[in-house]
Amino acid sequence: NEARGELDKLQRQYFLRQQMKAIQKELGEGSELQEEVKAYQEKLKKLKVNDEVRQEIEKEINRLMQMHPESAETAVIRNYLDWMFALPWNDSTKDNLDLRKAKDILDEDHYGLDKVKERILEYLAVRKLSNQIKGPILCFVGPPGVGKTSLGKSIARALGRKFVRISLGGVHDEAEIRGHRRTYVGAMPGKIIQSLRRAGSNNPVFMIDEVDKIGADFRGDPSSALLEVLDPEQNNSFFDHYLGVPFDLSRVMFITTANLLDPIQPAFRDRMEIIELPGYTEEEKLQIALKHLVPKQLLENALKPQWIDMTEGAIKSIISQYTREAGVRNLEREIASVCRKVARQVAEGHKETVRVTAQKIEKFLGPPIIFRDQLKKKDTVGVATGVAWTASGGEILFVEAIMMKGKGHLLLTGSLGDDMKESAQAALSYTRAHAQEFGLDSKIFMENDFHIHIPEGAIPKDGPSAGVTIATAFVSVCTNIPIRWEVAMTGEITLRGNVLPVGGIRQKVMAAQRAGLKKMILPLPNKKDLVDIPKKIRQEMEFVFVEDIKEVFRLALASPLGQKPEKSAKSRKRTK
Repeated sequence: NEARGELDKLQRQYFLRQQMKAIQKELGEGSELQEEVKAYQEKLKKLKVNDEVRQEIEKEINRLMQMHPESAETAVIRNYLDWMFALPWNDSTKDNLDLRKAKDILDEDHYGLDKVKERILEYLAVRKLSNQIKGPILCFVGPPGVGKTSLGKSIARALGRKFVRISLGGVHDEAEIRGHRRTYVGAMPGKIIQSLRRAGSNNPVFMIDEVDKIGADFRGDPSSALLEVLDPEQNNSFFDHYLGVPFDLSRVMFITTANLLDPIQPAFRDRMEIIELPGYTEEEKLQIALKHLVPKQLLENALKPQWIDMTEGAIKSIISQYTREAGVRNLEREIASVCRKVARQVAEGHKETVRVTAQKIEKFLGPPIIFRDQLKKKDTVGVATGVAWTASGGEILFVEAIMMKGKGHLLLTGSLGDDMKESAQAALSYTRAHAQEFGLDSKIFMENDFHIHIPEGAIPKDGPSAGVTIATAFVSVCTNIPIRWEVAMTGEITLRGNVLPVGGIRQKVMAAQRAGLKKMILPLPNKKDLVDIPKKIRQEMEFVFVEDIKEVFRLALASPLGQKPEKSAKSRKRTK
């Protein structure tokens, strides 16, 4: 009886469904869903995908067939199928394999940056020889304004590929990368899949900006989710939660950008090929301004070339007197300011060509800016010139030391990190241990307090590279011997007085050169890093490599150690 009752029920449902179809056909209604299903089936026949993806799409089409047109689940399945058919599973652009043409495009868009250009041309050369090459995963690290993002666009143009960019600064949610599961209302794929759909090809140049500023909280860690995306061994089957099937990312050329490497997770950093983009020299900035910035600002401010004549001298004055940066953003702003003032003159009826020279630049931009590295131009007791490497490039750092009556305490101010505090403690211990050698009475350390301060206290500072600078300031204040202002120094110090190598040499050297310093003391193991320094700067500056802190004292102090302070002061008067 139960079986017969169930059979009757099914027959009745079938009969009613057939009646409904006949009524809808008569009224010309209700056939939209069937038409959609047919359209999806036709698309599936033409779609070139693997069996796993095909089965998933077939399953969803069959589910859609059984759905009521007004059901909420119908909209979810429709949305999913639209995404699956819109993705570029096998659509790719043809690479431009003409190396000479690619080099011309890269040179046309960017001045300098030889290492990056060489790496891109190497990739193209291998790509020309083999079709099986996987897309490289590069990480451009450098201060703001050196052209990391624009370089990505230029690479895409040189390769003849589509360009997509996402910024991950401040992103906390892992679902931004991997997408949401379809059980959630309003679920969507992650940023990676969304960008590929927007590009319309499966081999674009994909730029991921600000990877050093990714956050992590209770919602997950996006940088851990990116480990799969940026691993050439795994990304051929990237799994997005929304799609539920693997997508091949192995043909995508990923480029990430960052200002600093330290905040990037070690496992994440290990998957990328690091290419450093250091700041530009004054000569490079001049060429960038002449070839790119000035023409761009003339266009943006609707100025014809015959209305303005900006000389090289004017641009050099802007670089040296109005900007102090590793990149060229502020330089572009100052050039834009000059162009706007000229545009106003033209709009008011001025018909002659406006000639902007080094002598007239103050009229356009006001008095030159005084930078802190210009303030100290004389030998001073207890003030040593160091160099630091920050997210915005290299900077000059003044280390100040004073001695006052007390009980031998060490006071440190200026928002110093633990590494820098330990360097200061090591410098003081070394000075105390060698007091007799330096002509000092050991009581000086028990009867006086010492205060080390690094100006601009609002900015946090850390790292061991100021060790030699702090030690020099200590010895100077204890012996009352001035430190030569034109000598910059960097290096880590040990309790034995050894000078250890440090990082960021190119950025530090360029900061010293911008500040007008002529001599720089560097650790001996850093001698190899001079290869990265532009030839012009190597000719302008004198580099002295040291292994021991005593060599630093000999070069940086205005008179030799081992003399009593009063005696050295008299000898300085006689010299004058």
